[in-house]
This record gives sequence, C-alpha cells and structure tokens, in this order.
Amino acid sequence: MVGIYIGSTTGYSGKNLLAMSLGLKFRSSGFNVGYMKPVGAVPHMDGNRPGDADAAFIQEVLGLEQDPEKVTPVLVTRDFTIKAFTEDLGDLKPAIVESYKELSQGKDVMIIGGSGSFLSSGNYCGVSGPDVAGSLGVKTILVDRYSKELKYDYVLRVQRDLGDDFLGVVFNDVPDHYMDELKSLLIPFLEKKGVKVLGIIPRDPLMGAIKVSDLAERLFGKIISAHAKADRVVENFLIGTMQVENFITHFRRHKNSAVIVGGDRADVQLVALEGNCPCLILTGNLYPNDIILTRSEVLEIPVIVVRDDTYSVAKKMEAIQESYKLRDMIKINHGASLVNSELDYDYIFEKLEL
Repeated sequence: MVGIYIGSTTGYSGKNLLAMSLGLKFRSSGFNVGYMKPVGAVPHMDGNRPGDADAAFIQEVLGLEQDPEKVTPVLVTRDFTIKAFTEDLGDLKPAIVESYKELSQGKDVMIIGGSGSFLSSGNYCGVSGPDVAGSLGVKTILVDRYSKELKYDYVLRVQRDLGDDFLGVVFNDVPDHYMDELKSLLIPFLEKKGVKVLGIIPRDPLMGAIKVSDLAERLFGKIISAHAKADRVVENFLIGTMQVENFITHFRRHKNSAVIVGGDRADVQLVALEGNCPCLILTGNLYPNDIILTRSEVLEIPVIVVRDDTYSVAKKMEAIQESYKLRDMIKINHGASLVNSELDYDYIFEKLEL
C-alpha cells in the first residue's frame, strides 16, 4: 500500500481537484483507493457524526463510505482553536496515524488531502503538512496555483525539506500568457534543482464558474427577475462603469461575463441584456426600471440587486472566483479530464512502484 499527501502553497490552490482526479484515475486503473483528510477546517455534520465538508464530498465522488471521525481525526472548530491557544493539546499525530492504519486496510493507494498551506498551516498545534506526511511515511505532491506569479521559492523549500519523499509539483490555473516563460525558463530551472514538474493545468473558464443562485448568495444579494434561470453559469465578470459606447466594445470581447453596473445605468443594463450576458448585478441597492425588468424576464436573464458599490462587488467577485469550491459534477468531470490529460502518470506510477 502506498500513500500520497496532497499539499499546496496556499489555500484554494486545487488540492481537492487533484485528490479527486488521482483517486478516480487510480480506481479506473484497477486499484482499491482510500481517502483521508487528517486535518479539517470546514466542520460538517454527517448525521450525528462530525467531520469535514470537503472530505465528505470527496468520499462521495470516490464512492467511499468511511467514518468521518476517522477520515478527519483533527477537526478545527472554534472550540478547538481556543483550546489550542490556552491549553496543551498534546501530540495529535498518533490519532492521525491510528486512523490512517485503519482506513488503509485492504487499500492499494491512500490519497491524503492537506489543509491550507503545506508548510505553514497547522504549525500552532503540531499538524503542519510536513508533520502529518512525515508521521504517515507517505510521498507528497504539491499544488501551486498561479496568482500573478508561481511560488518557485516555496517549491524549492519543500524539495529541500522532503528530499526523496517529494514526488513533485503540479502548477494549476496557468494563463496562456505565462505558458512560454514557464516551459522555457522556470521548468528547466526547477528540474535542474531536482524538482519534478508533474503537470501544468491551464486556466479554464469553467473551473472558475459559479451558478447565478450561488453568486447571489455569496454577494448577499437578491435575485429579482428570471428566477427560473438562476442555475445559469457565470464564468467571468465585466464592470459597466464606462460610457455605453466603450462598454459595447469591451462587452463583445467578454460575452459570457456577468455585468456589474450601477442600478441607475439603464443604458448599460439594456446593452448587457440584449447581448445575452448570463446575469446582471446591480449595485447600490438600486432597482432597475420597468423596461429593464421586462426585458430581463423576456430574455430569461436574472438580475441580482446588491447593497455594495460597484468597486466592492468587483473585489468580492475576484475573491469568489479564487475560492469557489468544486461542488458540481460537471465541473468535477471537466476538471478531472484537464488534470488527467496533463499529469505525468507514468512517472507517478513508477515512483510509487504501482
């Protein structure tokens, strides 16, 4: 039996996507796969048993039924954090190791999901990524998601600390404009330093997409029209603060984008509706006029009204796109296809001796 710990350079980097993709790939290759998330930060009740929401979802995707308290023996709740700051929690790793031994019985491969940042998260209570991976004696794969740059110094630190127990790094959400530099400059440099780049996952609009209904909830807004189309998908957003002539030019290049615009800008709102945007987000708690509402219903394009100003909503949209979790099977299957087409499975299977 072999184990793979999935860590990342920061939170929301793609650990869950990689865990699910690896699990599905190993399972389709005939291996008996288990899953564990030793440290959970998203408390969730499975009946009357506490566990982690991400772990519960991944188990569902992988077709596993396991005791949530064994899957996530360390659950970070508010009470846990207070206790960690005020008392001596003792060594939490033996409970993790015991759960791992139990869950791995009869398994060929165990996927171990990390939490937060591999090097940083959990240090305050002795369950950082290196602490946990080391106690379980497993190999580590690191995920680094592109956000203005890639964290090559962080990757080199992990390589230095783990040595042969570091399988390699997966670069996620890499935009087209950075691909040439990554392939011609950074990858040769890292591999010269002994870091194996296991795959490059390109940026894909669908992976950052969110349903209109979920978007309204995240923005603390209210859908006021075309409610039946609240399951439409938003891939990006466009701010409609410019003159309508300039907006038309930009909108033609970003047609599948939600349009964030002041509630009093009927000219921009009408252009966005007639251009079949996935939804309108009206800021300042201003409701549209009757013409806009009527066209919204006829064209079946939802309108969301929010209290915040346009700039604040745009910043929230950026944060939502960065952190929105996988919960839709269409996105999971699409994401797994992306990962599996790019990952060097021959290398992974060889190193794990599978």
